[in-house]
Amino acid sequence: MTQSAHITIIGGGLAGCEAAWQAASRKCRVILHEMKPQRFSPAHTSPQLAELVCSNSLRAADIESAVGLLKEEMRLLDSLIMHAARETAVPAGKALAVDRERFARYVTETVERHPLIEIRRQEVMEVPPAEQGPTVLATGPLTSEAMSRALAALTGEGGLAFYDAIAPIVVAESLDRSIIYQKSRYDDGPGDYLNCPLDREQYRRFIDELARAQYVPLRAFEEPKYFEGCLPIEVLCARGEDTLRFGPMKPVGLADPRTGQEPYAVVQLRKENLAGTTYNMVGFQTKLTYAEQQRIFRLIPGMEQAEFARLGSIHRNTFICAPLLLEPTLQLKNRPDLLLAGQLSGVEGYVESAATGLLAGINAARLTTGLPPVIPPPDTAHGALVSHLTAGDPRHFQPSNVNFGLFPPWRKKTPKRMRGRLRAEAAIAALEHWKAGTGLALATGVQE
Repeated sequence: MTQSAHITIIGGGLAGCEAAWQAASRKCRVILHEMKPQRFSPAHTSPQLAELVCSNSLRAADIESAVGLLKEEMRLLDSLIMHAARETAVPAGKALAVDRERFARYVTETVERHPLIEIRRQEVMEVPPAEQGPTVLATGPLTSEAMSRALAALTGEGGLAFYDAIAPIVVAESLDRSIIYQKSRYDDGPGDYLNCPLDREQYRRFIDELARAQYVPLRAFEEPKYFEGCLPIEVLCARGEDTLRFGPMKPVGLADPRTGQEPYAVVQLRKENLAGTTYNMVGFQTKLTYAEQQRIFRLIPGMEQAEFARLGSIHRNTFICAPLLLEPTLQLKNRPDLLLAGQLSGVEGYVESAATGLLAGINAARLTTGLPPVIPPPDTAHGALVSHLTAGDPRHFQPSNVNFGLFPPWRKKTPKRMRGRLRAEAAIAALEHWKAGTGLALATGVQE
């Protein structure tokens, strides 16, 4: 590496700051570009780096939860964001929450003090050329129009989305298979879908509750840009009593093999992963509040005890179609010098964004120093998140938080109450082995 060589990081949020820290901890010179305070996105108000614009919670702290495990793995990899969270934590029961102003100030001051990180407060409107060296793009869900256009030119038509239309995902083992049956439309065999049958009374109750439910309002900078082929279920419901029955809840061709009769309406569930540990509620994108989603969707026969790995949402969010475009190293397939991190890469959540920044920073440093980029083991939380980004079906890809449904199937016969702990122990052991085997333990990151 020559004296002039450097890593470019665009975006000073959690992902960008984590990437900068990881790269600099590996003795690489970093130029971190942040457009604030020269220009603010519609959601940002503070000139500080790593500004938390929504909740101040980083969610569950216990490693028996997938996000708690992800945080523990990040600590083991010397995460700046996890160190900052610990130093600025506020009481939040079993969750990790922070004083958002102290948190942002801590990250900003730590990054500013690092001798190998230069912060440039200016907007970058184009993707740097490959000749410049590795670049980490971490511009977030509200990526500027200019950078969005530049990224769209790289990713091609259909490679970049600007709004999430996310349907809920349910955990397979929480479904009542004595009610739900397996069948694809018109097929004679078992088919690829699970079907939740509703009679007329059940359907009427469902749409009545949907009509009076509470919804998440659009934010000031969001517009109701809904596509006719991907409308929220509440919008369809408002168009008439039978609209859902002729749309995503259409029962035609889905006769219950136990009765030979078609139900009045059907909710279809499609496998979210090859292992069949989680299922997507087909066509159920929604702006219902999370509490209302759980209440109303549990009225669906067979889903009375449903456990949700992810709930639905529709909101402004710039992200790529990761399975189509991204390598498991977070390098863009057609531009290996360019790594994507944060929500732009196709993850949801503060912790997940920072985790992808961590991996992108490590790999940018390895590319700069002539080492091969690394991929975390699939049975770790980092590996499960990367697998979701890069191994899914591009036709149905949607951003996701980390959850155990993204992990490889757990084949050991253990009580469900113990599974989280055992998964965590196995993941941490795998991470430690990977860390030692790849030399990541040599990083000079945050010291305890």
